[in-house]
Amino acid sequence: MKTKIAIIGGGNLGAAMAEGLVDSGFVAAENITVTRRNPALLQTLKQKGIQTGSDNAAAVSNASWVVLAVKPFQVKEVLTGILPVLDPAKHVLVSVVTGLWIKDIKEIVGDRIPVFRAMPNTAIAIQQSMTCICAENASQEQIGYASRLFDQLGRSVFIEEKLMDAATVLGACGTAYAMRYIRANIQGGIEIGFSAATASLIAAQTVKGAAELLLTKNTHPEQEIDKVTTPKGCTIAGLNEMEHQGFSSSLIKGVVTSYRKIVNDM
Repeated sequence: MKTKIAIIGGGNLGAAMAEGLVDSGFVAAENITVTRRNPALLQTLKQKGIQTGSDNAAAVSNASWVVLAVKPFQVKEVLTGILPVLDPAKHVLVSVVTGLWIKDIKEIVGDRIPVFRAMPNTAIAIQQSMTCICAENASQEQIGYASRLFDQLGRSVFIEEKLMDAATVLGACGTAYAMRYIRANIQGGIEIGFSAATASLIAAQTVKGAAELLLTKNTHPEQEIDKVTTPKGCTIAGLNEMEHQGFSSSLIKGVVTSYRKIVNDM
């Protein structure tokens, strides 16, 4: 029997998940249902053969995996609405709602439903997300399926739930940090003679290549840095100047500041 998935919430994240799972071949389009209060906004998904609608309970009844992809303020209403059709023997609940803890979900649906909490980032739109996952009451088979599911949308890693706030900073805010570095690199490229378009291409592809080196070769950044820093060369001169100006220190401070902001605002 084919696994059927219901994605409750067809906004940017829910729609991106549905498209990514279908485009990767992980799930057939007819085995995914995406709901939204106004299903007319889901025409792009419908054209791919994905089931769409506005009836959350019906979608859940016909699925075994339920992905909660709504706004935080909608969670209680949505979970209360599907509670009568949630079956602990059949359903697995996956939340991708920012800031929603598993204990908050269990207060509504009870302790018997296997619950996953996942934190993707915006690169899920191109199936390149870094998704951090934790779970309660899940079997090894369910954990394996969740891992394979999110690996279709980029890469995934299981962490303790207490690290989810830190994961938000490193994996979600981190996208903005990387973009700011790329933007600065583009500005520097323009100053030394490139057009904005060419500088943008070079900067973005160089960062993509650097990241792929680490992911593919499983090396430490310093090992790759050593390969391009020749004695008395231009690379080490630039790196040292950046460090004199507080490059690494400011980035570390930014990460810690973002983390403190999340923790203090809870």
